[in-house]
Amino acid sequence: MYGEQDGWRRDGFESHEGMVGVLLADGSEPGPVFFDLGSGATFHESSDWWHYDGTFRRPTATSMRGRCACGWRGTKTYVIDWEKVREDDDPDAYDTSGPYRDWKAHLDEVAERAVALPEDLASLLGQVREQLDRLWLEENKTRAYATMLKACDALEAIVAETGPEAARALTREQDDEDGSTPSVAEALGMTERAARTRLLHYEHLTWH
Repeated sequence: MYGEQDGWRRDGFESHEGMVGVLLADGSEPGPVFFDLGSGATFHESSDWWHYDGTFRRPTATSMRGRCACGWRGTKTYVIDWEKVREDDDPDAYDTSGPYRDWKAHLDEVAERAVALPEDLASLLGQVREQLDRLWLEENKTRAYATMLKACDALEAIVAETGPEAARALTREQDDEDGSTPSVAEALGMTERAARTRLLHYEHLTWH
C-alpha cells in the first residue's frame, strides 16, 4: 500500500478510521498543521503526514506509524525519507504499507472482540442487498424504484421497532455496571464516541 490522502476504512468499522501518524525527533506526536488561507481569521488544519516536512516553519517529522481514530497508535515506527518524498513530488508515491499493515492488524483485533452477526442473519441481510441491487437492472424503472422504496419502508419499520428497545436495554445494562461505554463500544466494534452517538440515535428513533 502506498500513501493515500484519504483515511483507511473497513466496512462495519467506519469509526475506526486509520491513517499515517508521525513522530518528531524527540518521539513526540505533533498537533495539526495550520494553514493561513488569506481570508481573515480562516485557517485550515491538517494532520496529513506529508505536511510535516519542515517547510514554512512546520514541524519536521522523522518517522511514521499507524494510528486510529480510537486513539490507538502503532508501536512500530518507520523512518521518513524526505528526499525520496520530494524527489517523487507525490505523497501517494511514498510507501506507507508498514503503518497500514499495523493498523489493519489493530482492526483485526477490534473485529475479533466485536459481536459477530449470526451467519443466517448476515446471509439474509446480504440477500436483501442483492435483491435491491437487482432492481436497478429492471426495465420498468418506475416499478423498480417503487419496489425499492416499499422495501425501505419495511426495513425502517423493523429498525424502528427493534432499535430503540435494544439501545435502551444496552443503556440500562451499562448504567448497571459503571456508567461508561467501553464494553458497548467494543461489542459494536466502534469508538466510544461513535457508540454513544449510535445509542442516542436509536433510543430516540421513531417511525410513522
